[in-house]
Amino acid sequence: MDTAVVASRPAESSRNTSSGRKRPSRAEAETAVRTLIEWAGDDPDREGLSGTPARVARAYEEFFAGYNEDPVALLATTFEETAAYDEMIVLRDIRLESHCEHHLVPILGRVHVGYLPAGRVVGISKLARVVEAFAKRMQIQETLTAQIADTIQDVLNPRGVGVVIEAAHQCMTTRGIRKPGVSMATSRMLGSFRDDPDTRREFLAMIASPRSNPHES
Repeated sequence: MDTAVVASRPAESSRNTSSGRKRPSRAEAETAVRTLIEWAGDDPDREGLSGTPARVARAYEEFFAGYNEDPVALLATTFEETAAYDEMIVLRDIRLESHCEHHLVPILGRVHVGYLPAGRVVGISKLARVVEAFAKRMQIQETLTAQIADTIQDVLNPRGVGVVIEAAHQCMTTRGIRKPGVSMATSRMLGSFRDDPDTRREFLAMIASPRSNPHES
């Protein structure tokens, strides 16, 4: 049976807070949506739109649920009984659904996370949850990439961390320059992933290798 270790929380959490700012009520949020509907040129009281402000408020609760999550706490429980496993651990193709802070339109793509453990590992679902906690906030892709990698490095203290994000930005594909099919790739390499070319190549090769169904015989 694995031995769980609960890490002490670092003095500085990676959580993005807005201390000192009063959060508007749901009613105020719904009123703001009504204003936007009217500004766009429609009637928020007509049948098809009368329930839209409430639906948008509920949707925003889902889109930006990451503000209520602490990514540091998600990584607090680790396991030391690993049979001295010290090779790379990679989680590929984590679905990314985020929003650009400049236009509040979707960023859709995938995230690849890898790390070299130093005596302890974390449940793989926690890696996906850390990605989700940061993704469900408003930011740019560069910031998101750095936040994920830095938090894993700071909390787990592995020998190295690598994070690569590939995503399409609807602020570019559906408005402005309107270039569908374009995606953006960002990476953050820390520790041995940055300093050791062989480790970096191994990680990039693993996330680029052909996908197969693990349940296929």
